[in-house]
Amino acid sequence: MKNNKNKHMKYKLILFTILFISVASCKKEAAGKVLYLGHTLPQTHPVHKGILEFQKALEAKSKGSLKVKIFPDAQLGSEREVLELLQIGSVAATKVSAATLSNFVPEYHLLGIPYLFRDKDHQFDVLEGEIGKSILEKGSKFWLRGLCYYDAGSRSFYTSEKAIRTPDDLKGLKIRVMNNQMAINMVNSMGGSATPLAYGELYTAIQQGVVDGAENNPPSFVSSNHYEISKYYTLDQHSTVPDVLLIGTKFWDKLSEEEKIWVQEAADESAQAQKKFWNESVNESMKIAKAAGVEIIIPEKSLFAEKSKSVVEEFVKEFPEMAPIVNQIKNK
Repeated sequence: MKNNKNKHMKYKLILFTILFISVASCKKEAAGKVLYLGHTLPQTHPVHKGILEFQKALEAKSKGSLKVKIFPDAQLGSEREVLELLQIGSVAATKVSAATLSNFVPEYHLLGIPYLFRDKDHQFDVLEGEIGKSILEKGSKFWLRGLCYYDAGSRSFYTSEKAIRTPDDLKGLKIRVMNNQMAINMVNSMGGSATPLAYGELYTAIQQGVVDGAENNPPSFVSSNHYEISKYYTLDQHSTVPDVLLIGTKFWDKLSEEEKIWVQEAADESAQAQKKFWNESVNESMKIAKAAGVEIIIPEKSLFAEKSKSVVEEFVKEFPEMAPIVNQIKNK
Protein backbone atom coordinates (compact mmCIF):
# COMPACT_ATOMS: atom_id res chain seq x y z
CA MET A 1 0.00 0.00 0.00
CA LYS A 2 2.82 2.39 0.89
CA ASN A 3 4.53 1.83 -2.50
CA ASN A 4 1.27 2.50 -4.36
CA LYS A 5 0.75 5.67 -2.35
CA ASN A 6 4.30 6.85 -3.14
CA LYS A 7 3.81 6.14 -6.85
CA HIS A 8 0.49 8.00 -6.80
CA MET A 9 2.16 11.01 -5.18
CA LYS A 10 4.98 10.87 -7.75
CA TYR A 11 2.53 10.96 -10.67
CA LYS A 12 0.68 13.83 -9.02
CA LEU A 13 3.92 15.81 -8.78
CA ILE A 14 4.78 15.05 -12.42
CA LEU A 15 1.33 16.16 -13.58
CA PHE A 16 1.60 19.34 -11.50
CA THR A 17 5.00 20.11 -13.05
CA ILE A 18 3.63 19.57 -16.57
CA LEU A 19 0.70 21.87 -15.82
CA PHE A 20 3.14 24.51 -14.54
CA ILE A 21 5.24 24.12 -17.71
CA SER A 22 2.20 24.54 -19.94
CA VAL A 23 1.13 27.72 -18.16
CA ALA A 24 4.66 29.15 -18.22
CA SER A 25 4.99 28.31 -21.89
CA CYS A 26 1.86 30.31 -22.76
CA LYS A 27 3.19 33.34 -20.91
CA LYS A 28 6.53 33.29 -22.74
CA GLU A 29 5.20 32.55 -26.23
CA ALA A 30 5.24 36.19 -27.28
CA ALA A 31 8.97 36.45 -26.53
CA GLY A 32 9.81 33.33 -28.58
CA LYS A 33 9.57 29.57 -28.36
CA VAL A 34 10.63 27.66 -25.26
CA LEU A 35 11.93 24.13 -25.57
CA TYR A 36 11.32 22.21 -22.32
CA LEU A 37 13.88 19.46 -21.84
CA GLY A 38 13.66 16.88 -19.06
CA HIS A 39 16.20 14.20 -18.18
CA THR A 40 17.12 11.95 -15.24
CA LEU A 41 20.79 12.78 -14.64
CA PRO A 42 22.29 14.94 -11.86
CA GLN A 43 23.64 18.37 -12.80
CA THR A 44 27.23 17.26 -12.17
CA HIS A 45 27.02 14.62 -14.91
CA PRO A 46 29.01 15.20 -18.16
CA VAL A 47 25.93 14.52 -20.29
CA HIS A 48 24.08 17.31 -18.46
CA LYS A 49 27.03 19.57 -19.27
CA GLY A 50 26.60 18.61 -22.92
CA ILE A 51 22.94 19.59 -22.72
CA LEU A 52 23.97 22.97 -21.29
CA GLU A 53 26.13 23.43 -24.41
CA PHE A 54 23.07 22.64 -26.55
CA GLN A 55 21.09 25.27 -24.62
CA LYS A 56 23.82 27.89 -25.03
CA ALA A 57 24.39 27.20 -28.74
CA LEU A 58 20.69 27.21 -29.63
CA GLU A 59 19.97 30.46 -27.84
CA ALA A 60 23.00 32.07 -29.53
CA LYS A 61 22.09 30.85 -33.04
CA SER A 62 18.48 31.99 -32.69
CA LYS A 63 19.43 35.28 -30.98
CA GLY A 64 17.20 34.29 -28.08
CA SER A 65 14.10 33.39 -30.09
CA LEU A 66 14.54 29.72 -29.15
CA LYS A 67 15.19 29.11 -25.48
CA VAL A 68 15.81 25.85 -23.62
CA LYS A 69 14.47 25.22 -20.12
CA ILE A 70 16.14 22.17 -18.54
CA PHE A 71 14.58 19.93 -15.86
CA PRO A 72 17.34 17.54 -14.62
CA ASP A 73 17.32 15.00 -11.77
CA ALA A 74 14.21 13.14 -12.99
CA GLN A 75 11.99 16.11 -12.09
CA LEU A 76 9.60 15.06 -14.86
CA GLY A 77 9.82 11.32 -14.19
CA SER A 78 11.82 8.34 -15.42
CA GLU A 79 13.32 8.09 -18.91
CA ARG A 80 10.31 6.10 -20.11
CA GLU A 81 7.85 8.56 -18.59
CA VAL A 82 9.55 11.56 -20.23
CA LEU A 83 9.59 9.79 -23.61
CA GLU A 84 5.84 9.34 -23.28
CA LEU A 85 5.50 13.05 -22.47
CA LEU A 86 7.39 13.85 -25.70
CA GLN A 87 5.07 11.63 -27.70
CA ILE A 88 1.99 13.53 -26.54
CA GLY A 89 3.67 16.93 -26.86
CA SER A 90 3.73 17.90 -23.16
CA VAL A 91 7.56 18.20 -23.20
CA ALA A 92 9.69 19.18 -26.21
CA ALA A 93 12.95 17.27 -25.69
CA THR A 94 14.86 14.80 -23.56
CA LYS A 95 18.05 12.79 -23.24
CA VAL A 96 17.73 9.05 -22.74
CA SER A 97 19.85 5.95 -23.05
CA ALA A 98 19.58 4.20 -26.42
CA ALA A 99 18.71 1.09 -24.36
CA THR A 100 15.55 2.72 -22.99
CA LEU A 101 14.76 4.15 -26.41
CA SER A 102 14.89 0.68 -27.97
CA ASN A 103 11.58 -0.11 -26.21
CA PHE A 104 10.01 2.56 -28.43
CA VAL A 105 12.18 2.42 -31.58
CA PRO A 106 13.42 -1.14 -32.38
CA GLU A 107 16.46 -0.02 -34.40
CA TYR A 108 18.15 1.26 -31.23
CA HIS A 109 18.47 -2.36 -30.06
CA LEU A 110 21.46 -2.58 -32.40
CA LEU A 111 23.50 -0.21 -30.26
CA GLY A 112 23.22 -2.43 -27.19
CA ILE A 113 24.82 -5.50 -28.76
CA PRO A 114 27.73 -6.58 -26.51
CA TYR A 115 31.17 -5.86 -27.93
CA LEU A 116 29.71 -4.46 -31.16
CA PHE A 117 32.32 -1.71 -31.43
CA ARG A 118 36.08 -2.29 -31.45
CA ASP A 119 36.86 1.01 -29.71
CA LYS A 120 35.62 4.58 -29.26
CA ASP A 121 36.78 5.72 -32.72
CA HIS A 122 34.92 2.86 -34.39
CA GLN A 123 31.78 3.64 -32.35
CA PHE A 124 31.59 7.29 -33.35
CA ASP A 125 32.55 6.59 -36.97
CA VAL A 126 29.35 4.53 -37.06
CA LEU A 127 27.15 6.84 -34.95
CA GLU A 128 28.11 10.01 -36.79
CA GLY A 129 27.97 8.33 -40.21
CA GLU A 130 25.09 7.15 -42.37
CA ILE A 131 24.10 4.23 -40.11
CA GLY A 132 23.85 6.36 -36.97
CA LYS A 133 21.94 9.15 -38.70
CA SER A 134 19.52 6.65 -40.20
CA ILE A 135 18.75 5.23 -36.74
CA LEU A 136 18.13 8.76 -35.37
CA GLU A 137 15.57 9.39 -38.11
CA LYS A 138 13.76 6.07 -37.55
CA GLY A 139 12.23 7.44 -34.36
CA SER A 140 10.15 10.05 -36.18
CA LYS A 141 7.40 7.52 -36.92
CA PHE A 142 7.12 7.06 -33.14
CA TRP A 143 7.05 10.89 -32.59
CA LEU A 144 10.64 10.81 -31.27
CA ARG A 145 13.17 12.45 -33.58
CA GLY A 146 16.82 11.84 -32.70
CA LEU A 147 19.15 14.85 -32.89
CA CYS A 148 22.55 13.48 -31.87
CA TYR A 149 24.39 10.92 -29.75
CA TYR A 150 26.18 11.69 -26.50
CA ASP A 151 29.11 9.62 -25.29
CA ALA A 152 27.97 7.40 -22.42
CA GLY A 153 31.18 5.40 -22.28
CA SER A 154 31.39 1.67 -21.69
CA ARG A 155 29.26 -0.20 -19.19
CA SER A 156 31.01 -2.51 -16.73
CA PHE A 157 30.01 -4.59 -13.71
CA TYR A 158 30.26 -3.45 -10.10
CA THR A 159 29.45 -5.53 -7.04
CA SER A 160 29.09 -5.08 -3.32
CA GLU A 161 30.63 -8.30 -1.94
CA LYS A 162 31.90 -10.71 -4.61
CA ALA A 163 34.52 -9.73 -7.18
CA ILE A 164 33.88 -10.52 -10.85
CA ARG A 165 37.15 -11.57 -12.48
CA THR A 166 35.76 -13.97 -15.09
CA PRO A 167 32.22 -14.61 -16.42
CA ASP A 168 32.00 -17.64 -14.08
CA ASP A 169 32.00 -15.26 -11.12
CA LEU A 170 28.63 -13.91 -12.26
CA LYS A 171 26.90 -17.22 -11.52
CA GLY A 172 24.21 -16.76 -8.89
CA LEU A 173 24.61 -12.97 -8.71
CA LYS A 174 21.60 -10.70 -9.10
CA ILE A 175 22.74 -7.86 -11.35
CA ARG A 176 20.59 -4.80 -11.86
CA VAL A 177 20.06 -3.91 -15.53
CA MET A 178 17.95 -1.40 -17.40
CA ASN A 179 14.53 -2.64 -18.49
CA ASN A 180 15.92 -3.65 -21.86
CA GLN A 181 15.86 -7.13 -23.37
CA MET A 182 19.39 -6.90 -24.78
CA ALA A 183 20.83 -6.03 -21.35
CA ILE A 184 18.79 -8.80 -19.71
CA ASN A 185 19.95 -11.39 -22.26
CA MET A 186 23.56 -10.25 -21.97
CA VAL A 187 23.76 -10.72 -18.18
CA ASN A 188 21.87 -14.02 -18.30
CA SER A 189 24.15 -15.33 -21.08
CA MET A 190 27.15 -14.81 -18.80
CA GLY A 191 25.52 -16.76 -15.98
CA GLY A 192 24.19 -13.90 -13.89
CA SER A 193 20.59 -13.23 -12.92
CA ALA A 194 19.49 -10.03 -14.66
CA THR A 195 17.25 -7.90 -12.44
CA PRO A 196 15.53 -4.89 -14.06
CA LEU A 197 15.12 -2.12 -11.50
CA ALA A 198 14.52 1.63 -11.55
CA TYR A 199 17.81 3.52 -11.36
CA GLY A 200 16.58 5.69 -8.49
CA GLU A 201 15.97 2.59 -6.36
CA LEU A 202 19.38 1.03 -7.00
CA TYR A 203 21.44 2.52 -4.15
CA THR A 204 19.05 1.15 -1.54
CA ALA A 205 18.72 -2.16 -3.40
CA ILE A 206 22.50 -2.73 -3.30
CA GLN A 207 22.71 -1.54 0.30
CA GLN A 208 19.97 -3.93 1.43
CA GLY A 209 21.18 -6.88 -0.67
CA VAL A 210 18.16 -6.93 -2.97
CA VAL A 211 20.72 -7.08 -5.81
CA ASP A 212 24.40 -8.01 -5.66
CA GLY A 213 25.53 -5.36 -8.09
CA ALA A 214 24.86 -3.51 -11.31
CA GLU A 215 26.58 -2.32 -14.49
CA ASN A 216 27.30 1.19 -15.66
CA ASN A 217 29.97 3.63 -16.82
CA PRO A 218 32.45 5.31 -14.39
CA PRO A 219 30.78 8.78 -14.22
CA SER A 220 27.40 7.22 -13.39
CA PHE A 221 29.01 4.79 -10.92
CA VAL A 222 30.43 7.77 -9.03
CA SER A 223 27.74 10.46 -9.50
CA SER A 224 25.11 8.00 -8.19
CA ASN A 225 27.32 7.35 -5.13
CA HIS A 226 27.14 3.61 -5.83
CA TYR A 227 30.92 3.48 -5.33
CA GLU A 228 30.24 4.04 -1.61
CA ILE A 229 28.57 0.61 -1.30
CA SER A 230 30.47 -1.36 -3.97
CA LYS A 231 33.82 -3.01 -3.22
CA TYR A 232 34.62 -4.05 -6.80
CA TYR A 233 34.44 -2.48 -10.27
CA THR A 234 35.28 -4.85 -13.14
CA LEU A 235 36.15 -3.04 -16.36
CA ASP A 236 34.89 -5.70 -18.79
CA GLN A 237 33.32 -2.91 -20.94
CA HIS A 238 30.62 -5.21 -22.30
CA SER A 239 28.60 -2.55 -24.06
CA THR A 240 28.98 1.02 -25.25
CA VAL A 241 25.37 2.17 -25.40
CA PRO A 242 25.23 5.90 -26.21
CA ASP A 243 22.80 8.46 -24.88
CA VAL A 244 20.51 10.14 -27.40
CA LEU A 245 19.28 13.74 -27.49
CA LEU A 246 15.70 13.71 -28.79
CA ILE A 247 13.02 16.18 -29.79
CA GLY A 248 9.34 15.32 -29.99
CA THR A 249 7.95 15.58 -33.52
CA LYS A 250 4.95 17.49 -32.16
CA PHE A 251 7.39 20.31 -31.27
CA TRP A 252 9.74 19.80 -34.24
CA ASP A 253 6.94 20.06 -36.80
CA LYS A 254 6.01 23.52 -35.48
CA LEU A 255 9.50 24.89 -36.16
CA SER A 256 10.38 26.82 -39.30
CA GLU A 257 13.05 25.38 -41.61
CA GLU A 258 15.57 27.90 -40.26
CA GLU A 259 14.73 26.98 -36.66
CA LYS A 260 15.19 23.28 -37.46
CA ILE A 261 18.67 24.02 -38.83
CA TRP A 262 19.55 25.93 -35.64
CA VAL A 263 18.35 23.06 -33.43
CA GLN A 264 20.29 20.43 -35.40
CA GLU A 265 23.48 22.50 -35.54
CA ALA A 266 23.28 23.23 -31.81
CA ALA A 267 22.83 19.52 -31.09
CA ASP A 268 25.80 18.53 -33.28
CA GLU A 269 28.05 21.12 -31.63
CA SER A 270 26.98 20.03 -28.15
CA ALA A 271 27.82 16.40 -28.99
CA GLN A 272 31.43 17.30 -29.80
CA ALA A 273 31.80 19.37 -26.62
CA GLN A 274 30.23 16.60 -24.54
CA LYS A 275 32.92 14.09 -25.61
CA LYS A 276 35.54 16.27 -23.88
CA PHE A 277 33.41 16.58 -20.74
CA TRP A 278 32.99 12.79 -20.77
CA ASN A 279 36.71 12.01 -20.95
CA GLU A 280 37.47 14.46 -18.13
CA SER A 281 34.72 12.94 -16.01
CA VAL A 282 35.89 9.35 -16.56
CA ASN A 283 39.39 10.23 -15.37
CA GLU A 284 38.07 12.09 -12.33
CA SER A 285 35.54 9.37 -11.49
CA MET A 286 38.15 6.62 -11.52
CA LYS A 287 40.34 8.66 -9.15
CA ILE A 288 37.41 9.10 -6.74
CA ALA A 289 36.49 5.38 -6.84
CA LYS A 290 40.10 4.30 -6.21
CA ALA A 291 40.51 6.79 -3.36
CA ALA A 292 37.36 5.38 -1.75
CA GLY A 293 38.91 1.91 -1.72
CA VAL A 294 37.06 0.34 -4.63
CA GLU A 295 39.15 -2.43 -6.21
CA ILE A 296 39.43 -1.81 -9.97
CA ILE A 297 39.66 -5.11 -11.83
CA ILE A 298 40.98 -5.32 -15.41
CA PRO A 299 39.72 -8.70 -16.69
CA GLU A 300 40.36 -10.59 -19.90
CA LYS A 301 37.56 -9.09 -22.02
CA SER A 302 37.65 -11.85 -24.63
CA LEU A 303 36.20 -14.27 -22.04
CA PHE A 304 33.16 -12.04 -21.58
CA ALA A 305 32.83 -11.43 -25.33
CA GLU A 306 32.84 -15.19 -26.00
CA LYS A 307 30.10 -15.80 -23.42
CA SER A 308 27.88 -13.09 -24.91
CA LYS A 309 28.00 -14.34 -28.53
CA SER A 310 24.64 -16.06 -28.09
CA VAL A 311 23.04 -12.64 -27.52
CA VAL A 312 24.01 -11.53 -31.03
CA GLU A 313 22.77 -14.82 -32.51
CA GLU A 314 19.40 -14.46 -30.77
CA PHE A 315 19.12 -10.82 -31.86
CA VAL A 316 19.72 -11.65 -35.53
CA LYS A 317 17.09 -14.42 -35.33
CA GLU A 318 14.55 -12.04 -33.81
CA PHE A 319 15.38 -9.13 -36.14
CA PRO A 320 16.68 -10.71 -39.38
CA GLU A 321 16.20 -7.42 -41.22
CA MET A 322 18.92 -5.89 -39.02
CA ALA A 323 21.54 -8.59 -39.69
CA PRO A 324 23.06 -6.71 -42.67
CA ILE A 325 23.50 -3.58 -40.50
CA VAL A 326 25.24 -5.60 -37.75
CA ASN A 327 27.64 -7.01 -40.35
CA GLN A 328 28.15 -3.57 -41.87
CA ILE A 329 29.09 -2.14 -38.45
CA LYS A 330 31.47 -4.99 -37.62
CA ASN A 331 33.21 -4.70 -40.99
CA LYS A 332 33.44 -0.90 -40.98
